[in-house]
Amino acid sequence: MSLDPAIAARLKRTGDGLVPAVVQQYDTGEVLMLAWMDDEALHRTLTTGRATYWSRSRGAYWVKGDTSGHVQHVRSAALDCDGDTILLKVDQVGAACHTGDRTCFDADRLEVTSG
Repeated sequence: MSLDPAIAARLKRTGDGLVPAVVQQYDTGEVLMLAWMDDEALHRTLTTGRATYWSRSRGAYWVKGDTSGHVQHVRSAALDCDGDTILLKVDQVGAACHTGDRTCFDADRLEVTSG
């Protein structure tokens, strides 16, 4: 099986065939991480209910939690209006970040000044 052709036709991919996926905790709205998906990763995610990504550094698919136990159970998936970003709403078990932080955005806060 492969990704539904109607979904595949809507995706706007990078030059290497990837689409960014913003991952959000389904019940709190907390942004957990950003990862990359190709058609196969999105197909696997939609058909298994487990978040599956393409690792650019390893050049391989990875199912979130298979090695760490920090699983993402997908509650919903959506494309943005341009078809160039995927939003996954998940139930995160454990840390989302490979560093052990709850989110990938916990460690390096930037100062914002107004005016």
